[in-house]
Amino acid sequence: MRRWLAIQFALVACFVQAADANFHLYLLIGQSNMAGRGKVALEDKVAVPRVLMLNKANEWVSAVDPISFDKKIAGVSLGRTFGIEMAKANPKVKIGLIPCAVGGTPIRRWQQNGDLYQAALKRAKTAMKAGVIKGILWHQGESDSGNEDTAKIYEQQLHTMIAAWRKDLGNEKIPVVVGELGQFFKKAKHKDTVDAALKALPKKVKRTAWVSSTGLGHKGDVVHFSAAAYREFGKRYALKIKSLQE
Repeated sequence: MRRWLAIQFALVACFVQAADANFHLYLLIGQSNMAGRGKVALEDKVAVPRVLMLNKANEWVSAVDPISFDKKIAGVSLGRTFGIEMAKANPKVKIGLIPCAVGGTPIRRWQQNGDLYQAALKRAKTAMKAGVIKGILWHQGESDSGNEDTAKIYEQQLHTMIAAWRKDLGNEKIPVVVGELGQFFKKAKHKDTVDAALKALPKKVKRTAWVSSTGLGHKGDVVHFSAAAYREFGKRYALKIKSLQE
């Protein structure tokens, strides 16, 4: 009996693939400026070796824009360029993007008991069967900038969310990078409060970084970055993640 069980376990093991340590995964969460709303050009549709994304059906495919699928207007985002930069930095690895951002969403839905957090956690765990989470990218805050009450508690909710992600993903040292809201986004009365919380994050939470949006323009709606701005933003996020990983 013991020998028979040993044979069965051995057969099962042959069909179980361990996560590839050289498949580096990045979780992309937040609202529309993480999902991306830039105009897609031919250059954004070109498949790049070693840069993949987890699509809506939870399949690994080439990372071409739009990488997000939250809404029909999804377009160029910072994610693809980020992935390309990370692949350039380490020729030995593959990069896997896990897009989960949803336009127009407040941070409360990204708290541990929130619907978007739980949906993203499910996708992250699916992705982790193939690779290893190496970082979390966050861009959100516009939805919480228009109300004084939500802006006041934004920092506390941001810190709580990061702690929850690290716990649920089983790694207290996962690097987290957040981005400044568009400097053109001026219609929200309490934008400065949210931006201050984002900028102060590295001083208050270990292994986090903040990315400036200086010089990055909008697509014409004074809300979303342009395609060119998203591509530059992706490079800036990559620089920050690399600095935390080093």
